[in-house]
Amino acid sequence: MHITGFHRLDEGPAVQVSVHHGDDPRMLLWSRGWAVTHWLSATGRDEDICLAAQVRRRTPTTRLPRRHGLHALSDACPAPGEVPVPHQRIAAYAVVRSNRGLLGTMCSDRTAVPGRWQLPGGGLERGETPSEAVIREIEEETAQHVHLLRVVDLQSDHWVGRSPEGKLEDFQALRIIYTAVCPDPTAPRVLDVGGTTQTARWVSMRHWRALPWTSGARSALDKYLDTVRDPRLAS
Repeated sequence: MHITGFHRLDEGPAVQVSVHHGDDPRMLLWSRGWAVTHWLSATGRDEDICLAAQVRRRTPTTRLPRRHGLHALSDACPAPGEVPVPHQRIAAYAVVRSNRGLLGTMCSDRTAVPGRWQLPGGGLERGETPSEAVIREIEEETAQHVHLLRVVDLQSDHWVGRSPEGKLEDFQALRIIYTAVCPDPTAPRVLDVGGTTQTARWVSMRHWRALPWTSGARSALDKYLDTVRDPRLAS
């Protein structure tokens, strides 16, 4: 993954960085003297995925980005001689609203957080752009067709734990977060049966905080749910 930062949108790039395994994207930009104002786009495929951001010069009063450092999950105890395999996974998720509420998915027991609620979305497949991936994943997990609005965040988490297949991994999750609307919502159905999604449903805008969300999903909802505005949503 690559990040291109623009100080002024009518000028060329101010900064360009490559996000290697374990790198925190915001800290990379911080180390170059820049801070993200907001994200602009996510384009490209495979090794050429690029996020564009508007950036500003870091000053002594600029708040240091919150960093999610490497941590170990409860299942991370290695066997004798077992070494974690590095794995960086790029995924795309969306904060989706309709006139039925907020679209949420429950994690299955194939994940490290069964029973937790998550934003719909998932990992990019070979040859996919981030927008293609999130639209496909939402359809597979919820049977809903959505309209993407904009890229709002790039999250990074880094841990040592076991994959659904039992492999010990030094795992970094890079999550591209979109906002989206669903103009014609239906009763959600999980089409990808046996995967990482147990169930899906429309959650009331009044009561979504009562659900046990993953930390990344809760952070995205706190920041961006109220920004999802579109005339396609009925009043």
